[in-house]
Amino acid sequence: MKRALLVIDVQNEYFFGKLPVSHPPGSLPNILKAMDAAADNRIPVVVIQHAAKSDASPVFRKGSPEWELHPDVEKRRRDVLIEKNWPDSFAETRLEEWLKANGIDTLTVCGYMTQMCCDTTARRAFHLGYGVEFLSDATGTLAFENEAGSVTAEELHRAILVTQGRFSRVMNSDDWVSRVRSGVNQA
Repeated sequence: MKRALLVIDVQNEYFFGKLPVSHPPGSLPNILKAMDAAADNRIPVVVIQHAAKSDASPVFRKGSPEWELHPDVEKRRRDVLIEKNWPDSFAETRLEEWLKANGIDTLTVCGYMTQMCCDTTARRAFHLGYGVEFLSDATGTLAFENEAGSVTAEELHRAILVTQGRFSRVMNSDDWVSRVRSGVNQA
């Protein structure tokens, strides 16, 4: 088994922009802990950065301060930076090509948002035949409301983690770091 850590959309938009992530508390430190453990254990780190398809979009406008990677992610080691325009990190990107070229068969998902880009990427990875690990406390979201109703950030996060159990091995970042450090190679 050869893992890669996917760090999805850890961008300023989720901290200083229109979409402030609120749950779970501590998701950013857990993402950074996973990045550090990956670096210490020679696990490739794939940082994925979302860009709006149109400059008219009020969020993730390429070149804006909100589009930029969070400074703590920006300064850490990464093996590749992949730009995407869709919730699925594989759609119209070079992600799969890079994974195949590097012999990766297992993906560990962390980042934002739990129910959008993390969930979509994890499901796609599963359908493509990758083993998938989903870090429960190193993904995050916020409350949503629309014509269908409303959901708290905690409820939304928990529901995705429960349903991800079909596609991924869901675990917290401490368990993942322990497994990585002990050399456990089972997704």
